[in-house]
Amino acid sequence: DGKSKKRNPLHDFKKTGELMLIKVNKTLEVKTKLLNTTEQCAKRCSRNKGLSFTCKAFAYDRVTKRCHWLSFNSLTNGVRKKQDHAFDLYEKKDYVRNCIIGKGADYKGTISVTKSGIQCQAWNSMIPHEH
Repeated sequence: DGKSKKRNPLHDFKKTGELMLIKVNKTLEVKTKLLNTTEQCAKRCSRNKGLSFTCKAFAYDRVTKRCHWLSFNSLTNGVRKKQDHAFDLYEKKDYVRNCIIGKGADYKGTISVTKSGIQCQAWNSMIPHEH
């Protein structure tokens, strides 16, 4: 019939139910808005649409149907986790995965040593290896 199935924007996120992130560091940014679905929240987070920061995660309040876009995730310093039955936390997989896929050009995680414990080469360095 010629219609292709649209990709679900939630595919790029890791969901943790009944969890909210609380920022201890006041410089971290949050933006909220009423939205009907988690898919709408995910799409806006992925595109950074209308946000003054790079969206790394969002929390969806199932009771008030409010989306909270976050400039941080659970691995960010100055953030603590809070159990909250109203919320589901969705973190961008690119920022929380601890593995490199392919050549690693899109890797945004925090691992900086090899499996054997050797410090990784900086992305902007051509020493000791060329890219």
